[in-house]
Amino acid sequence: QVQLVESGGGLVQAGGSLRLSCAASGRTFSSYAMGWFRQAPGKEREFVAAIIRSTHYADSVKGRFTVSRDNAKNTVYLQLNSLKPEDTAVYYCAARYYTGLSTNQYDYTYWGPGTQVTVSS
Repeated sequence: QVQLVESGGGLVQAGGSLRLSCAASGRTFSSYAMGWFRQAPGKEREFVAAIIRSTHYADSVKGRFTVSRDNAKNTVYLQLNSLKPEDTAVYYCAARYYTGLSTNQYDYTYWGPGTQVTVSS
């Protein structure tokens, strides 16, 4: 249905920035709501951001992260600024056929393999 692959992760110092990309294929990209989730070792997967036409962010990243999409490129982005060590996690891109924004991971049908973000102190 939809195939997703993330890129752009890496190792940065606290206060630094990264730009994650999620390339999608398989169906009409604009028909899907896109989400970003993250999971640190030993912790539950948590919502980060979502976008259809509007955006929504977890309180922990609001003001620091920005999600955007380029439908012509079938790509969604997550700009990570002012990174903190607690942002260290595997970041996952997810998609669901449009019914509205969701912060619930179980509402998302398609997932990428993830990209590692590590923030050093």
